[in-house]
Amino acid sequence: MEIRDMHIFLTVANEGSITRAAEKLEYVQSSISIRIQQLENELNTVLFYRQRHGVQLTTSGQVLKSYVEKIIALTQEAENAVSDRSTPQGPLRIGCLETTAAIRLPNILADYHSSYQEVDLTIKTGTTDELTKLVLKFELDGAFVSAPIEHEELEATEIGYEELVLVTGGQQLSIERMEELQNQTLLVFRIGCSYRQKYEDWLGLKGIRPSKIMEFGTVEGILGCIHAGLGISLLPRSVVERAKGQYSLQIQKLSEKSFKAATLFVRRKDSYYTPAVSELIRIAKERFN
Repeated sequence: MEIRDMHIFLTVANEGSITRAAEKLEYVQSSISIRIQQLENELNTVLFYRQRHGVQLTTSGQVLKSYVEKIIALTQEAENAVSDRSTPQGPLRIGCLETTAAIRLPNILADYHSSYQEVDLTIKTGTTDELTKLVLKFELDGAFVSAPIEHEELEATEIGYEELVLVTGGQQLSIERMEELQNQTLLVFRIGCSYRQKYEDWLGLKGIRPSKIMEFGTVEGILGCIHAGLGISLLPRSVVERAKGQYSLQIQKLSEKSFKAATLFVRRKDSYYTPAVSELIRIAKERFN
């Protein structure tokens, strides 16, 4: 089984379609189909169920995918390890929370890019849960996520802290008592967001259940709906302060105890610690606050 075949197999598996895989790899579709069929013949097993609107991994395909991800990652690490690359360069795939990407990441990346222009950065946003899974699957070299993270295969480096605050629309009456949260609509990111989990855990301890929960994929969507008076949310103070010039927002003080959430950079413990990753962590620590 050649490395090229592994790349083709993994792309088809991730895309769920031979057509989309061919477009992404810039191959002829028939060539992709032939390579997959030859791979199946070589391994004497069926790797994909062919369906009308795409393909789906069989049990054998799922097993092979886990190995191929590791093999490709190790191949890339081997190239980095034996090459003379004391200066950061090459591809670097990074994940980042929506809120971190909106406020913290631009300054970090500006400094990083000006110093290391030979690094080819790719950024993917998502929830802590989503990004952590991508790191574990070797699809990201590392990710900025929110604590706590406890996984035996991951190494977490503390980058900085966010203060989480309760936010309402500027035209909305101030919330004076915890009981008033009972009738509020909660505006949150999708399940897997650590900020959402902290908020729901806090309300649960107080015995409060919001009347309705609305999920969003972007911080702009949440801010816009808070501004319109549709509900409330728990967000980093840095995001709220920056957004006040565009949105009508107010921070509610319901407790003397402030919420603190550590931002971590997570990577696989068994991955090669490249200069590109090392310098990104260093700059992130310097520029976070």
